[in-house]
Amino acid sequence: MPSRPYHSELRAEQARATRRSLVEAAHELFVERGYAGTTIDAVAERARVSRKTVFTSVGGKAELLKVAWDWALVGDDEPVPMVERPEVAAMLAETDPARLVHAWTRFVVPITRRLAPLHPVMVSAARSDPEIAALNEISEQNLLGGATSFVGSLARLGGLREGWTVERAAQVTTTLMDPMAFDRLVLRSGWTDEEFADWVEDVVLATFFAGPATDVVLSSG
Repeated sequence: MPSRPYHSELRAEQARATRRSLVEAAHELFVERGYAGTTIDAVAERARVSRKTVFTSVGGKAELLKVAWDWALVGDDEPVPMVERPEVAAMLAETDPARLVHAWTRFVVPITRRLAPLHPVMVSAARSDPEIAALNEISEQNLLGGATSFVGSLARLGGLREGWTVERAAQVTTTLMDPMAFDRLVLRSGWTDEEFADWVEDVVLATFFAGPATDVVLSSG
């Protein structure tokens, strides 16, 4: 009698591979052609599957963009939320405020790099598609939530400058995390990722960090 668990696992892995291929194809097409210029047929053709498979494996265009965005955010297709990732836990377990700032910048810049190509697609589509507009709003709220978590941790460590609230510092932080800044400075102006990370860190230190920037540089080396 055949082993059903084995065949079930094989089918699940094949389905996951198909889904991954479809989302990767959609991601490429969204970046190349924009949201309006990407069709389900084009996604199916690039992934070498049927049109029906696109819908059964992932969904329509809005769902393809959502999944592509989510995977770009976390960097893979593992079903593990960002807040449960070990690198997030390690960062938030940091007890030195200066090292927390340094770790945070090195954490968010790779995320921003992955999101930057899709960001204009999302923003443009949100202007005319209510479903994408809702998705974009959720993304903005998640961005603010991540910034608030970082600044809240900084405040608990005594690293938030007097006169600054968590809310106001988080608003500044979301601006630094905006993929548009990465696009302008790195993708268009030729900065390296490390130069961009250094700039983000410098802005945080100079704006709302409670402590001299020179001390932070020494303590984070």
